[in-house]
Amino acid sequence: MKHNMKRIIVIALITMTCVNFGLAQDMGFEEYNPTSTLVVPQNPTPKAKFTFIDVHSHQFRMAEQDLSLLIKDMDQLNEGIMVNLSGGSGEGLRAMLKNVNENYPNRFAIFANVDFSGVGNPGWEEKAAQQLEADVKAGAKGLKIYKSLGLRNKDINGNRIAIDDPRLDPIWAKCGELGIPVLIHAADPKSFWDPLDSKNERWLELKTRPRRKRSAADPAPWEQIIAEQHRMFKKHPKTKFINAHMGWYANDLKRLGELLDGMPNMSVGIGAIIAELGRQPKQAKKFFIKYQDRILFGKDSWKPDEFPTYFRVLETSDEYFPYYKKYHAFWAMYGLDLPDDVLKKVYYKNALNLIPGLDKSLFE
Repeated sequence: MKHNMKRIIVIALITMTCVNFGLAQDMGFEEYNPTSTLVVPQNPTPKAKFTFIDVHSHQFRMAEQDLSLLIKDMDQLNEGIMVNLSGGSGEGLRAMLKNVNENYPNRFAIFANVDFSGVGNPGWEEKAAQQLEADVKAGAKGLKIYKSLGLRNKDINGNRIAIDDPRLDPIWAKCGELGIPVLIHAADPKSFWDPLDSKNERWLELKTRPRRKRSAADPAPWEQIIAEQHRMFKKHPKTKFINAHMGWYANDLKRLGELLDGMPNMSVGIGAIIAELGRQPKQAKKFFIKYQDRILFGKDSWKPDEFPTYFRVLETSDEYFPYYKKYHAFWAMYGLDLPDDVLKKVYYKNALNLIPGLDKSLFE
């Protein structure tokens, strides 16, 4: 009896092993996520070395949400000021400002947004510029332009609105007149336009999120949309622009440097592209040192547990540590080990220079 029981147990163990081995053999790239066996110094960075300004955040419910919960998370990260880019306009914006001003007036800055649905109607340009001016007088600190401009926004005749459409010129000119920055997101990573094949670095992202895939006709080539943005920057040299996501050139820092050299009114934010910087630490460090006055910290999505990866890339010299989204970047990160004077500019000084009315006493 005991012999039979032992035999049954052995057979069961062999069967389980074979099944598990078969599962491993059948595992696809999506599931493969190995734990590194590399033994190197580890310096997790749960909070930023210096108090920082996040110039790229989205809080759509700021009019009614309990801001103390945000403040708690911000304090744990050492975040001094959150810039909410999703302020809207008119009454909605004023409701957000009321909640902020009554509770934490120095910890949040709100950017206004423009409604492009009426482009083409007589007098739209003047009305839009007037509304923006009213929003700024109410307390908005800047203007945020979503990627829908250039991708989805259409005029009253159903035509795509180009980023450099002359009908929008009064908006950009008004921002220069008011002394407020424009944080603009144009297009998406170029890989979204590239063929969806084994050579595409964003293959997993596009496979799991197929709606992000685009083509030259959906709605225009990547190069065309980016060129529209650059022409608009050059056309309005008195307006200060913050190019979100490093203008999608974080993977080509040489080209990005050329663009910065040619457009002195353009700065860049690092939201959602830390994975590009973390895989080229030597080149990225040189870039940050050279353009230290033109780079701003920003995260994009508000997920406090993801911020430490940003801090670790910027502050440490750690090697080969994981990124937090495999579908976004399947490679490991390396630290840039930036000098303190550069970190301070990226974390808060550059934002203080660009965004009017922020409380400088929160920093140092």
